[in-house]
Amino acid sequence: MRLLVIEDNRDILANLADYLGMKGYTVDCAADGLTGLHLAATQHYDLIVLDIMLPGMDGFTLCTRLREGERRDVPVIMLTARDALDDRLQGFRTGTDDYLTKPFALPELAARIEAVLKRSGGGARRALQVGDLRYDLDTLEVTRAGTALHPGPIGLRLLAVLMRKSPAVVRREVLEEAVWGDAPPDSDALRSHIHTLRQQIDKPFDRPLLHTVHGIGYRLAEH
Repeated sequence: MRLLVIEDNRDILANLADYLGMKGYTVDCAADGLTGLHLAATQHYDLIVLDIMLPGMDGFTLCTRLREGERRDVPVIMLTARDALDDRLQGFRTGTDDYLTKPFALPELAARIEAVLKRSGGGARRALQVGDLRYDLDTLEVTRAGTALHPGPIGLRLLAVLMRKSPAVVRREVLEEAVWGDAPPDSDALRSHIHTLRQQIDKPFDRPLLHTVHGIGYRLAEH
């Protein structure tokens, strides 16, 4: 599932991207209305999380533009510090599917995203499985052969990408972008986190699932 988050507060935007990434979503971000509208109009998203008070173009206008264009059917959840009834009603009039007032708990946003996706027919798959390795995207629980594992936040993000792409090879740069966005650290950082992930999901078990494809990247597969 691919989400677009449009939010001008950089700290909130980073927290949302990190949390939703750990929940197994692919997340694109925009910090102003015009950039958000461009991404929404030119890319496919399963759902958009949209702040109302944005530079360049406010969320009400952006949502109206989406509903008038080719992206009229993409679900939208609005975020705002404005909780007056008139603001909420205006949000629904412009076509939002749900409305969440700041401050909010991240698990509540995730639950609302799942509910909206289910209503729109896009939320059926909430667990990933490769062999006896299972990642529950709702609870963030990882098990292998019934044994609970604890990969940590970065490990969960790597697992989400590797399991979604399994059994294909995932290039190093794709994994780096999933974890660090456009500013990855030095090349040893990914190698270190892959090593830590391998210790979690492979070392206690007889058959390895995480394979290195030298010079290219990594794949998660039974063979």
